[in-house]
Amino acid sequence: MFFDPLFLLFALPGLLLGFWAQSRVKRNFNKYKQVRTARNVTGAEVARQLLDAQGLYDVKVEETQGFLSDHYDPRSKVLRLSPDVYRTPSIAAAGVAAHEMGHALQDAKGYFPLQIRSTLVPAAQFGSSLAPWLFIGGFLLNITGLAWVGVIMFAAAVLFTLVTLPVEFDASKRAKQLLVGNGVLIGDEVKGVDKVLDAAAWTYVAAAVSAIGTLLYYVLLLTGGGRD
Repeated sequence: MFFDPLFLLFALPGLLLGFWAQSRVKRNFNKYKQVRTARNVTGAEVARQLLDAQGLYDVKVEETQGFLSDHYDPRSKVLRLSPDVYRTPSIAAAGVAAHEMGHALQDAKGYFPLQIRSTLVPAAQFGSSLAPWLFIGGFLLNITGLAWVGVIMFAAAVLFTLVTLPVEFDASKRAKQLLVGNGVLIGDEVKGVDKVLDAAAWTYVAAAVSAIGTLLYYVLLLTGGGRD
């Protein structure tokens, strides 16, 4: 089972798409972090300006460590930006900062897919870490019920990746509109943001494809399709 060639058939599309998406993210981010915006404002300044323009004065902007570790924490109402975004006055930084600010705006507006995703976080974390072991244990020990519990738990993680897609796409759409509408970007600068955010979007598509492939493989084994 651990070296089942059939698993590669289900896993390979997501893996290849993931490698391609990650390479695009790094390539586009590294390219456009070298290109300053005409207004010469950092990612932190962009985030603060856009938040204030939407009346989200209570949302804090903080620096966090890591490469592209940027995220919005809806529980503490904090937008955390990586050093390359927080400190850099670049097109890439403006795009990423605006994208994360888009999540804060989704939270403030009660965007339903974000609410669903937030609800699914505990189940997704639990399912992605424990479910494969439950499935493997149940399958190898021929305890079908336990294996199906693993499948159901893993399905929660799959659902999380699917709900993430509209959440991320919508945040990027909001980001581009806000950057232009508030005069942060001028002229063709938004084209660079398009390339950075569109590349990042493909990483979420890859995660969904990979999760769906794994789930289908589990189901196939349990229903007898993968047995000799």
